[in-house]
Amino acid sequence: MALDGIVMANLTAEMKDRLEGGKIAKIAQPEKDELLFTIKNQKNTWRLLISASASLPLIYFTEANKPSPMTAPNFCMLLRKHIGNGRIMRVSQPGLERILCMEVEHLDELGDRRTKKLIVEIMGKHSNIIFCNEEDMILDSIKHISAQVSSVREVLPGRTYFIPQTMDKKDPLTITQEEFIDVIGHTASPLQKALYMKLTGISPIMSHELCHLASIDGDHSANEMTELELVHLYRMFSLMMEDVRQGQFSPNIVYRQEEPVEFSSLPLTCYQGDGYRAEAFDSVSSLLENYYASKNTITRIRQKSADLRRIVQTALERNYKKYDLQEKQLKDTEKKDKYKIYGELLNTYGYELEGGEKKLTCLNYYTNEDITIPLDDQLSAKENAQKYFDKYNKLKRTFEAVTDQIAETRREIDHLESVSTALDIALIEDDLVQIKEELMEYGYIKHRRAGDKKPKITSKPFHYVSSDGFHIYVGKNNYQNEELTFKVATGNDWWFHAKGTPGSHVILKTEGKELPDRAYEEAGALAAYYSKGRGNDKVEIDYIQKKHIKKVAGSAPGFVIYHTNYSMVAEPKILLEEC
Repeated sequence: MALDGIVMANLTAEMKDRLEGGKIAKIAQPEKDELLFTIKNQKNTWRLLISASASLPLIYFTEANKPSPMTAPNFCMLLRKHIGNGRIMRVSQPGLERILCMEVEHLDELGDRRTKKLIVEIMGKHSNIIFCNEEDMILDSIKHISAQVSSVREVLPGRTYFIPQTMDKKDPLTITQEEFIDVIGHTASPLQKALYMKLTGISPIMSHELCHLASIDGDHSANEMTELELVHLYRMFSLMMEDVRQGQFSPNIVYRQEEPVEFSSLPLTCYQGDGYRAEAFDSVSSLLENYYASKNTITRIRQKSADLRRIVQTALERNYKKYDLQEKQLKDTEKKDKYKIYGELLNTYGYELEGGEKKLTCLNYYTNEDITIPLDDQLSAKENAQKYFDKYNKLKRTFEAVTDQIAETRREIDHLESVSTALDIALIEDDLVQIKEELMEYGYIKHRRAGDKKPKITSKPFHYVSSDGFHIYVGKNNYQNEELTFKVATGNDWWFHAKGTPGSHVILKTEGKELPDRAYEEAGALAAYYSKGRGNDKVEIDYIQKKHIKKVAGSAPGFVIYHTNYSMVAEPKILLEEC
């Protein structure tokens, strides 16, 4: 989600606390639409990153530095000239707009004190960084917006700065109950949409959260709400805005499994269950840095694995089609036994035929019922019987061949589905190396040319320690599953796997001790999470001691057989910290 007015209020409060009274020590422009300030205040040094990127506008504190170009851009040079070594006197946010204003005091060429304003607008593709004097005249901006680009507002040197009022929105911090009921209650849009369309700085996710808190269906039209419902909604809204006014923020990221899906500066109670979890942060800056770093990591690994996913998916689709065709062929062989019976009955009762008949009705001594056998009137009873025996033998051979083919295709599908699950589990680029090696070994990818160096394998299985101190290992791919089960695990260690679905081998080391129930539950939850069934509420898990696990000769890595196992039902979640 984008930064909304509430997150901006959280950032404003954080910046007021850290920056007001601080001195600007350095100004850099590492990218064409990005600034990096170094500010010293009360023996602390802060780096403030401001990005007006159309795809990812941001503002937050960071510890990371970025290299600057050899020649500073004009906008950066202008800022250095005017506010380099200036003191930040005030940080403010107009209403709940997605706008942040820094007022900087500095000395001009004559040594007189002057005030300049650096205004940061975080508005998606319209984001900008605008530099103004104390009379709000624009001195320059990181993006120049002419009348040809925008009919609403020009952002050019010499123009007067103002906040564009493109829509009739109310300020959430000052709106009264009567205004709220009037504005929201006369909107035909769904209630959830009406909230963020009519109130400044309210994002769709906060609208959804507000409806959830009020236990009102946000998909219903706002003008269908009763006055009592709107009053109740306003009271919940007032409590939310009071937290904003008082600066009582709770920065948090909501994850689905390990993927960040939303962030907010207020709790998001609308995300509960179904694999969601919330992680709290001490500051909104660390939240934003963590969120976008996680997003970038996931995006990058998906881009890196895109070719492998395409290869696996193409092979899977081909095998699914082949499997369906083979199943149809197998179904066609079901009539083979009927032809065998026809042949036997013709040999038994054929003496009754005089020749030229098109059918024979006789007693089927297998069922003690009459049966009618179609005949070729140009053939004798013996020749008709032989014809049916030939059909039976042909279908029998087909049945045997197709049965073997179906088993082989099923094994290939299972193997490819396990590789697909391994791609879902992969978190870093190194995790993809072994998967690519496996696809190469089984012919899905061309082998490397002679002389090409084999890549170094650095990916390791996940390692957790249970609440009671027992080590748990989780394979990320088939090679690691094979190694964990047959090299790392010893006879009395416990092996866990999602029942009947692709997933990781999970090894719970016993070290010769008796395990508490909690250790089994934690290992089972990991086996559920690192499986194809991780999106389900519950996953059935098989578990058994390693000494009862057998490797099938000639099978793909990670494929095993076992009997007399135990079973449990586990919720797919990670209950432990990774080592």
